[in-house]
Amino acid sequence: MSSYISTLKQSDIFYQFTPTQLELVANLCHDALFSKGEMVFEENSSSKELYIIASGEVNILINSSAGKKGTVVAILQRGQSFGEVALVDEGLRSASASAGSKDTRLVIIPRDRLLMLCETYPQLGYRLMYNLSADLAMKIRNTDLRIRDQVLYTPPEK
Repeated sequence: MSSYISTLKQSDIFYQFTPTQLELVANLCHDALFSKGEMVFEENSSSKELYIIASGEVNILINSSAGKKGTVVAILQRGQSFGEVALVDEGLRSASASAGSKDTRLVIIPRDRLLMLCETYPQLGYRLMYNLSADLAMKIRNTDLRIRDQVLYTPPEK
């Protein structure tokens, strides 16, 4: 459990959690090891977990409308989270995730158990949702900047 707490402390979405709150969340966690290049989940699959990278790296991939499969749009490192949108809804995943260039250990937190914890401990729930909002806002801002850069500064094709 202490390794889960250590991993949670490294993640921005658990920023300013008390030791007790971290322990409560750690009790929900389990981990999984993924070999280099192994898929964690596929685009358009159901989403019911939040993932924290304990070691290694994760590639976030999307399939293009032109049929190009598995274009890497982000490489996430230790301490970063993904699958956060599963906490908001149980819709389909908008991208795939795979272990990167090395074996990767992920801490996995089930959506239903984490939301139950948030309802039981409103301060914990508020802090988690606040941090989640900040994390998603940063990701949206970064995506906006990348799109803007692509549209404004890429020379037109001839």
